[in-house]
Amino acid sequence: MTKVIKKAVSIIFVCDKKIFVIKRQNFLRAFPGYTAFPGGKVDAEDKVENLEATLLNAVKREIFEELAYKIKENQEIKKIAKATSPPFNPYCFETYFYLIKIATKESFAVDKNEVQEFCWITPIELLEQFNTGNRLMVGPVKEIVESLTQDINGLDFKDFDRAPPQLPQIEPFKGLLQILPKSNTIFPATRTNAFVIGEEKKVLIDPSPKDVSERDLFIKEIKNHSIEKIIITHHHGDHHQFSTDIARHFNIPIALSSDSFERIKKVFKDDYFIAVEVIILQEGDSICRWQGEDVITHHIPGHDEGHLGFAPRSLRWFIAGDLFQGVGTVVVGGEESCMTKYMQSLRKVIDLAPESVIPSHGIALGGTNILQKTYDHRLLREKQILELTKKRYSVDQILKNIYFGIPKSVHKYAKANIQSHLLKLKKENKI
Repeated sequence: MTKVIKKAVSIIFVCDKKIFVIKRQNFLRAFPGYTAFPGGKVDAEDKVENLEATLLNAVKREIFEELAYKIKENQEIKKIAKATSPPFNPYCFETYFYLIKIATKESFAVDKNEVQEFCWITPIELLEQFNTGNRLMVGPVKEIVESLTQDINGLDFKDFDRAPPQLPQIEPFKGLLQILPKSNTIFPATRTNAFVIGEEKKVLIDPSPKDVSERDLFIKEIKNHSIEKIIITHHHGDHHQFSTDIARHFNIPIALSSDSFERIKKVFKDDYFIAVEVIILQEGDSICRWQGEDVITHHIPGHDEGHLGFAPRSLRWFIAGDLFQGVGTVVVGGEESCMTKYMQSLRKVIDLAPESVIPSHGIALGGTNILQKTYDHRLLREKQILELTKKRYSVDQILKNIYFGIPKSVHKYAKANIQSHLLKLKKENKI
């Protein structure tokens, strides 16, 4: 199914060599916690026959709604850039960026339903905050800020819809590169994030290209990154396919939990790791350095018994693997899964309160709202399953009642979730 790409506008106010930026609320569906410029999607009321006039209508309406600021007549509004969201992102926008110069720094009446923080700041200061890992940004915003450090009035028009690299990649935080090869994962996800993290010596987390062709592209893409070891979050194939090929190609070790090591050998045979050094990771182990601090290993079982997550000591971000999904939903099923432990792991990371969480499928998200939402949703599902079980509903009947409308191709995964909830309820003597 082709995604609908909506048009949107983003407005950069400039005054006295400073620009006005916002940090989006963590509970928003699209780009929560990201540093951005005010703006939003084009609405039906903005539309006229001419595209330029439509976009300007949207600029004026969004600025009034978000900042209570009314564009003055004959005020110069300069279009400086255009960028379309990559197809792997769940929310796709064709965004036009406009620059507006004003004489005095306005005390805008900011809409707190969308904005958690806002400030006037020089582009150099803002870029420094990104470069030290203190700002979450999409690529076009970062590049526009970089341009404004050279010319506060905006350089030539930038069209970011250029030919993308063969393997999509983004850098939500400086020094945390997210490469997105196609992988053999579960629909609707089609890619598994591979992360390159570190300072001089780097680690590569979860390389899992789907086939030989994608593997060769991936090897070519990372060859200049000084990777010293590969990390695997857990034993499922869409998190390590071809990882041993990559390890042998670069002559580097693979690090993972002891449980994942044994399960991979059981599923993929003992010779899977032939000619590869294996390092067993424990809770609290450091895997690399990022922004001058250790990145620490966290045990987060449930989806998979040996599942690991990683975060710097400052908890500015937390790579959560399949603890939650930015695309699709987490399956908790099979002998390696445990709903009780899964709920405990969700609670563990929520209580750690990292500033941002990053899944294996999807983009980084500000705060832990998505984890709390996932936790609450699982509790609701469990309540529904308990009530239907007391009415003597079968697993198939429960499926029809609480997972109605899902494609038949994913019924087996929904059943696995139901059975995991049933096991948890039995252990708790509730059924």
